[in-house]
Amino acid sequence: MPAPIWLFDLDNTLHNASHAIFPAINANMNAYMAKVLGDGDLPADPATVNAVRLAYWKRYGATLLGMVRHHGVRMDEFLHEAHLFDDLTGMIRAERGLARLLKRLPGRKILLTNAPRRYSHDVIRHLGLHRAFAQHIPIEAMRVHGQLRPKPSKQLLRKLLAREGVSARRCILVEDSADNLKAAKAIGMRTAWVTRYLASSPNMRQLNGGRPLPGFTKRPIFVDVKVQSVRQLPEMLHRLRSPSR
Repeated sequence: MPAPIWLFDLDNTLHNASHAIFPAINANMNAYMAKVLGDGDLPADPATVNAVRLAYWKRYGATLLGMVRHHGVRMDEFLHEAHLFDDLTGMIRAERGLARLLKRLPGRKILLTNAPRRYSHDVIRHLGLHRAFAQHIPIEAMRVHGQLRPKPSKQLLRKLLAREGVSARRCILVEDSADNLKAAKAIGMRTAWVTRYLASSPNMRQLNGGRPLPGFTKRPIFVDVKVQSVRQLPEMLHRLRSPSR
């Protein structure tokens, strides 16, 4: 059986972005969006901004896409403003041994992230994973026919398969986002759901009305393997490579 192609998400999959990074990104986005959504004199109120940010994130998989489509913002400007950090490396929290883990997994690894290039590059270098990935696909590179198509776009995933020259069955998407996994499964990919950091995700909490999130115990039908941590992937490899159920 040919070795699989692994497509790894970054935030809340390979590290705990919920700890400090996601709250900072949300605050940065809100500040920028308040100016865009305001009336030219006064910024939009926080409740309006929060609602719009979450709605676009849920609808498109990335708030950026909604802001580009509906408000004419420039992608590079939005990404720059959203990813301003005083001390990025000090905000990163991750498990030890991730580089050794990725080496244990047979096959080629691709980093496929809705995060921007510079930020994701800096995080991966800090984690010591920059040599683990044969390719790095950030949100700036997620274009299909000239249009921005971030995850969970099936068009993006099909374009990636065509470029790699592989069947969907050879690919395994490793993600925290259920929507992204659902799209991947719909076109025939294998899917691994990483749930460790979901309960503390600020976006997930806000979508739940600020209430504590329920435990992520049930495996959806579009998920082949549910794990708390990517460190469990080697022991689940036989399930990911067996015929689909």
